[in-house]
Amino acid sequence: MYIFLIILIIIASILLVLAVLAQNPKGGMAANFGASNQVMGVRQTADFLERSSWTLAIAIVVLSLLASISMSSHRRSHNGGNDAVIEQIVSEQEIALPNTVAPVTEMPAAPAEQPAE
Repeated sequence: MYIFLIILIIIASILLVLAVLAQNPKGGMAANFGASNQVMGVRQTADFLERSSWTLAIAIVVLSLLASISMSSHRRSHNGGNDAVIEQIVSEQEIALPNTVAPVTEMPAAPAEQPAE
């Protein structure tokens, strides 16, 4: 499921890039010259590209959320219960290794300075 969602996100991202690149700019000096191109076919194409851009952007957000949710279940299924094995190995190593750290005792008092003769 996780891999499938990642593939869908990649496909939607590529389609979004293509849809954005196909759109005409709507502001600046190009807007003054583009007024003559507002024929019915061009306008419908621009509306379709804008709607598809928004739809693909929303789809990418939703698919990303679903992928992040399914990622934890994907990790659990691939882990295969290795947590119990790892805990057993760690506990066996703790039993096998003796406590090599010496207990901390009080520091001996510093020798008193002897007066110089």
